[in-house]
Amino acid sequence: MRKIPNLDHFFNEFVRNVTWPKWEELQSSAVMVSVSVFILSLIVSCIDAIFGIVFHVIF
Repeated sequence: MRKIPNLDHFFNEFVRNVTWPKWEELQSSAVMVSVSVFILSLIVSCIDAIFGIVFHVIF
């Protein structure tokens, strides 16, 4: 199988030029995303429950 031209060069440039986050930044971002997803899921669950009650009363 023929190698894709310049793939090694592209990969090496990509890995060297990316600014990877520090471990502390990664942890704080992960916690922030987890908390945001949890809060959003609570909001969506409440809205779903309200719509369920309203439609149960209407129909």
